[in-house]
Amino acid sequence: MKTTIEMTVNDSIMQLEIDSGMTLLALLRDELKIKSVHRGCGEGECGACTILLNGDPICSCLTLAVQADGASVKTVEGLSKDGTLHPLAASFVNNNASQCGYCTPGVIMTAYALLEGAADLREDDIRKGIEGNICRCTGYVNIVEAIKAAAKEKKEGRWW
Repeated sequence: MKTTIEMTVNDSIMQLEIDSGMTLLALLRDELKIKSVHRGCGEGECGACTILLNGDPICSCLTLAVQADGASVKTVEGLSKDGTLHPLAASFVNNNASQCGYCTPGVIMTAYALLEGAADLREDDIRKGIEGNICRCTGYVNIVEAIKAAAKEKKEGRWW
């Protein structure tokens, strides 16, 4: 069965006709061609498909697209500004926080929400905050360092 939804994706308002059983992951990746949203486990365990729905990190593989009707969706692409990486994404590059990169967009979106919600974070807070995102390559050390560096930049007012 087809249904029409309206949602804001990375600051663009869209009206879409979709299959009512389509996941938000399938809509974003397959229909809208947003490639930062990765298919991982399909069970909400790995975090590779994490996006922000109304500012909250969610697993898009577990969310039906119809649940985003009237909502705001943000992916890594929506963090960039005029072709420039968001300071959090740039911190991942500068701190070598990814190897294969498959988990990186989901971790960045989770970290973005974490940093938006807290003024000061300790390392333990960061590790707890990203525990739903599995990285099989890095051991998390550089990921945590990248988030700490981005938190410092945010605190110093260098975020947009």
